[in-house]
Amino acid sequence: HVANSIILNTNMATSTVRFFTCSPRFTRPVHNSNIFFPNFSRHSVSTFTLGARSRRLKSTSIVNSAAAVENEAPVKDDAKPERKKRVLSGVQPTGDLHLGNYLGAIRNWVALQDSYDTFFCVVDLHAITVQHDPKVLLNATRTSAATYLAAGIDPAKSTIFVQSHVPAHTELTWLLNCTTPIGWLERMIQYKEKAKKAGENVSLGLLGYPVLMAADILVYGSDLVPVGEDQRQHLELARDIAKRVNDQYGGRKWKKLGGRGGKVLTVPEALIPPAGARVMSLLDGTSKMSKSAEAAGSRINLTDSKDQIQQKIKRCKTDSFDGLVFDDPARPEANNLLSVYQLMSGKTKEDVAAECASMRWGEFKPVLTDACVAHLEPIQKKYAEVMEDTTYLDSLLADGAEKANQSAEWTLKNVKQSMGFMPPIRK
Repeated sequence: HVANSIILNTNMATSTVRFFTCSPRFTRPVHNSNIFFPNFSRHSVSTFTLGARSRRLKSTSIVNSAAAVENEAPVKDDAKPERKKRVLSGVQPTGDLHLGNYLGAIRNWVALQDSYDTFFCVVDLHAITVQHDPKVLLNATRTSAATYLAAGIDPAKSTIFVQSHVPAHTELTWLLNCTTPIGWLERMIQYKEKAKKAGENVSLGLLGYPVLMAADILVYGSDLVPVGEDQRQHLELARDIAKRVNDQYGGRKWKKLGGRGGKVLTVPEALIPPAGARVMSLLDGTSKMSKSAEAAGSRINLTDSKDQIQQKIKRCKTDSFDGLVFDDPARPEANNLLSVYQLMSGKTKEDVAAECASMRWGEFKPVLTDACVAHLEPIQKKYAEVMEDTTYLDSLLADGAEKANQSAEWTLKNVKQSMGFMPPIRK
């Protein structure tokens, strides 16, 4: 044994072993070898000649390390690839997905797949915070996942799964419930609006579902969350909850319990798309397009036929002003329909403004109809193909759930450890 030495190669035929005498700090692996060597330029090279009766140590002069490795190609000092930031989002399976879901969320997800580590789930647990039809939920969960694929979500690039197939969502929700002050939840705008409609039938789930949403985000260590302006308050709550957990249980307190210390949960940031973040109702330009709206004419579903799209646009609410313009507060319907046309046609806002400035509604509606039909046609074709092979779809969702579970269990383990839970005993 020679201290601070690393064997580089062995010639078994001549019984010669070469080694470098060097500092003990190792930085990268030798090519085609399981050992490590440092970045060095000049070190003492020695040779052991092993014979039956003698062992001689011959010291040589200081030489370049490259020459000593006997024509072996130098190892490139490749930089470690940067970790992609993780993005998580999902849509409730409470009915047919519509243009608001597509333009405000799903279409933007497609563009994120190459730049981020993307997780997209069907958030079925959120669908039961209000009274629901179990048969509709069962069917809509599968059709929502099929729509993700039809719209361009690639399972080779993204993790696609059903929320309830990952038990860590609900377990982490309980842990976060016990950390979240109830006053934070009572201030949520959507809770106030829905509770007012529900009256005495308002459920505890409706009050607590923002914590479930926070668990959805935090359980995967999400760095970014695509949200519309109406969801910013929920994301801020998720950030506040993560900070509270980190303050109460992270750092040295966690390390003393055997954890790694530092932050227990990643604090996520908002990722807001520049256009189409909020698509409004066809019947009211001041209300968001919604699956829960009673009037079917208020929304264009992604599976609507050409005739259905034509009828809905023909009957949509307009105004009596001349010409069509963006961004006029007095004309919310004009701004909404022009924005939909911009996104459906792929044109710029400036081009649409110039094209439609002198149009009347009677001229514009057929143009908007044609743009919607043309854009949705390939999506509808792909959707039909996916729904014809539900075995493939279910297999894909199973694979996605398996990957999601692996990530979620790691976060859940850290949270439980930091909070002082005894780990499971394995026999």
